[in-house]
Amino acid sequence: MSLEPRLDDGVPELTARVVRAAFPRGSLAVRIREALGPLFADEDFAAAFPRQGRPAVSPGALALVSVLQYAEGLSDRQAADQVRARLDWKFLLGLELDDPGFDFTVLGDFRSRLIGHGLEERVLDAVLARLSGAGLLRAGGRQRTDSTHVLAAVRTLNRMEFVGETLRAALEALAAAAPGWLAPLIDSSWADRYGARIDSYRFPKGEDARTWWAEQVGQDGFTLLDAIGAPQAPAWLRQIPAVETLRRAWDEQYHRDGTGVRWREGNDLPPGAERLASPYDLDARYGVKRGSGWMGYKVHLTETCEPGIPHVITNVETTDATTDDAEMTQTIHQHLGNRRLAPDEHVTDAGYVSAGHILTARTDHGITLLGPVGADTHQTRRSSAGQEPALAQSAFRIDWDAQKVTCPQ
Repeated sequence: MSLEPRLDDGVPELTARVVRAAFPRGSLAVRIREALGPLFADEDFAAAFPRQGRPAVSPGALALVSVLQYAEGLSDRQAADQVRARLDWKFLLGLELDDPGFDFTVLGDFRSRLIGHGLEERVLDAVLARLSGAGLLRAGGRQRTDSTHVLAAVRTLNRMEFVGETLRAALEALAAAAPGWLAPLIDSSWADRYGARIDSYRFPKGEDARTWWAEQVGQDGFTLLDAIGAPQAPAWLRQIPAVETLRRAWDEQYHRDGTGVRWREGNDLPPGAERLASPYDLDARYGVKRGSGWMGYKVHLTETCEPGIPHVITNVETTDATTDDAEMTQTIHQHLGNRRLAPDEHVTDAGYVSAGHILTARTDHGITLLGPVGADTHQTRRSSAGQEPALAQSAFRIDWDAQKVTCPQ
């Protein structure tokens, strides 16, 4: 699929006349076009398309549709339908009223191309550049940051469900790729255990019975991995992604020695940030924030919050679900500085704030970091014999104006 840049010659006359009659007070899409003009040029995304092949749908238009899709919370199918049906979207995109639009699957392909060629920030950077040029965005002022969860498109699994489903996924892949090799290795009991999707309601009752089930799954997995690793097995079996996932999962979840197979427990398990949580999304992790748990990722959104001007997202950081907010404060400031959009004041919640962050933001970036500082959680040590009692932080007197701290002793 090749790129043939589309020239934007403005909004067709009939489209403009009908839209202005239908939206006398305007709409978001109409205001964007009137204030900013064409936001994206096809050439901005040329690196994601080859020079030869069937002409692609305009990537500049797809980028603009993606922005509207995010703003209105639409699926790909709904967004494609809006391009065909919405007058104000046609106005924004500069389309004729009878333009048929495109198939909804093109949006997913466009996102994959952006990610595959490292262009995922190009859309945001282009919007910010246009807003800056229009005088709607500048460095300084006040911005705020908070994080929220992003759900992975997979089930949330407990450990037993995870190992059972991981082995089932490997068996499904082998049954499709090498059925003749797999058939002599398994028997009917395997079909009973792994023939259907693994759900906790199907597990045996009682702690001992469940422990036996988990260890049996572990033994089955090692049997399969040993057979795949045998010299007489086809070497290409080891390169099947589901098999590689099985091997990694078993290293994380099980011990095997002369006494048999058993669960890893406690500190013997890898940290949550390094441990697989689903065989179908190897980057998804289980995270908890404010008592709510989810499987997936975390996104940190920074936006302007000055009165009287539009609130605009200026930075986006996506991490796994286990990444602490405090780990992102310096990264956010660095990226805002690179875009020349560093604020004078940066408002966050307590997760992003520490004494070190406050000092670093001021000295390295000229930013005043505002947010609740965590309470003093240090425990007062008991004094040894003949020594004065240890002091808590609250015992010290602080003169902020003089920048002076006085010890009570």
